[in-house]
Amino acid sequence: MSNICPLHLFKDNGGPPSALRMSKEPSSNLESAMQMLIKTFHKYSGKEGDKYTLSRGELKELLLEELGTYLGGSKDNEAVEKVMNDLDANNDGEVDFTEFIILMGALTVACNDFFLDCKTDEKPKDGGSA
Repeated sequence: MSNICPLHLFKDNGGPPSALRMSKEPSSNLESAMQMLIKTFHKYSGKEGDKYTLSRGELKELLLEELGTYLGGSKDNEAVEKVMNDLDANNDGEVDFTEFIILMGALTVACNDFFLDCKTDEKPKDGGSA
C-alpha cells in the first residue's frame, strides 16, 4: 500500500487538478457536503486575525450558530473551551481547517452511532416481517 501525501497531488501546477477544484454546482451530495464544510469554515475564520484559522471567539460563534441544535443550544463557555482545547492539537490557540474537519468527522461518527442505536417501531414497507 503506497503512502500518498495529498500535497503531492498539487505539486505539478501549484494548485489542485481541475477535477479537484470546487465547481459552481456540485454534482453529488458528498461534493455538496465537502463544499459546505469549506464554505462554513471560511465564513467564520479570519474575523479575528488569521483568515485560515478559527480563534476561540470564531469557533464559539460557529458552534453556536451552525451546531446549536446538536449541541443543545448550549452557551456554556466551559464546553467551548473543552472543544477548543481538544481540537487545538498544536496548542497555538487557534483551530485550523484540519483540526476543524477532525471535529466534524468526530461529530458525524457520534451522530451515526446514536442513530444506529435508535430502535424504530416501523414495519417494513413491503408489509412483510423482518
